[in-house]
Amino acid sequence: MSETGTAPGACSEQAGPLDAWLRDRRERREEAGLRRRLRTLPGRCVDLASNDYLGLSRDPGVVAAAAGALAEHGTGARASRLVTGTLGLHEHLERELCELTGQPAALAFSSGYAANTGVLTALGDADTLIVSDAHVHASLVDGARLSRSPVKIARHSDVAHVAQLLEERSEARAVVIVESVYSVWGDHAPLAELAEVCRAQDALLLVDEAHGIGVAGRGRGLVHGLGLAGSPHVAMTVTLSKALGAQGGAVLGSPALREHLVNTARPFIFDTALAPTSAAAAAEAARIVRTSPELTEALHQRARLVASTLGIPRADAAVQSVPVATPELAVRAAELLRSRGVAVGCFRPPSVPDGISRLRITAPANMELHELSAVLEVVREVLGDVAQAG
Repeated sequence: MSETGTAPGACSEQAGPLDAWLRDRRERREEAGLRRRLRTLPGRCVDLASNDYLGLSRDPGVVAAAAGALAEHGTGARASRLVTGTLGLHEHLERELCELTGQPAALAFSSGYAANTGVLTALGDADTLIVSDAHVHASLVDGARLSRSPVKIARHSDVAHVAQLLEERSEARAVVIVESVYSVWGDHAPLAELAEVCRAQDALLLVDEAHGIGVAGRGRGLVHGLGLAGSPHVAMTVTLSKALGAQGGAVLGSPALREHLVNTARPFIFDTALAPTSAAAAAEAARIVRTSPELTEALHQRARLVASTLGIPRADAAVQSVPVATPELAVRAAELLRSRGVAVGCFRPPSVPDGISRLRITAPANMELHELSAVLEVVREVLGDVAQAG
């Protein structure tokens, strides 16, 4: 706080017509233990909360690609892709993403959130049913809501329920939305079975590979690993800000889907193009992931160490999560760890679909095993202390 009591980044407060309502909502969040605060990560902290799974955000080749783009093109794309914002870097990125995932066409967006909302709003209408897994990311939830489509929620990873909802539909078209690797439990979606159901029911399976790229299928994603890349009934979205260590997102599928998005996806049409530095960095990162599968194996090795140390049953996901009894205890554990120099993710309702608060822990592929082992002992000690106190 400043000397005037104003939070950094905020202007001085003046009473307004919404003040009473805003205070009421803040008090409700406080009572439920769900108030969130922005915190700057201290330089001394070991970061076990980052999505930079492979450590590529600081890879010399990725940094050099971004620096070269900065020198050549400046800090921004300066316009939307349909005006003058399309650069050779965007096309290069899209080619690299196709090479990585095995998909025939790609279209880059300014974020993964924009990619998910863009594709669903472009495909949705009153005659298109969206069948959504109960655990999908907020960006897919929002995209479904904005699509003007009827939406049915399928039980998590329940193939039979998805099939039932598709069979019962009266709409001409259907889109099934899932994640390849879910960020809360770290479980893999039954993509092969879902793809077969969608083929039989003439529906599109849209797979969010946010936590799959760089992690599953030797780093090329679960869709590729299961031999589903290029299937006419499967499309996918990716974020460039997790394992690829950059910023942005993309939709990948058929050339016809790409052409449709260029003409109808509002988050693409009306948004400034992805910054040149991010496009160049993500393209180089995609190339590295494709040509260096040993990076993914190093990530899995560290994930196994996290799982075995903390007693987590799943060890094949980049994100490992530890259930905590209450939101308040989850916040307390995260704060204690930060005070001891360890940053972890703290996820509470409504961010978790099953209503269970968790500490989320990731260990990047470039972190030394002996360092990770020592840090995990601190995490285990704090979790034990918090559990006893609770």
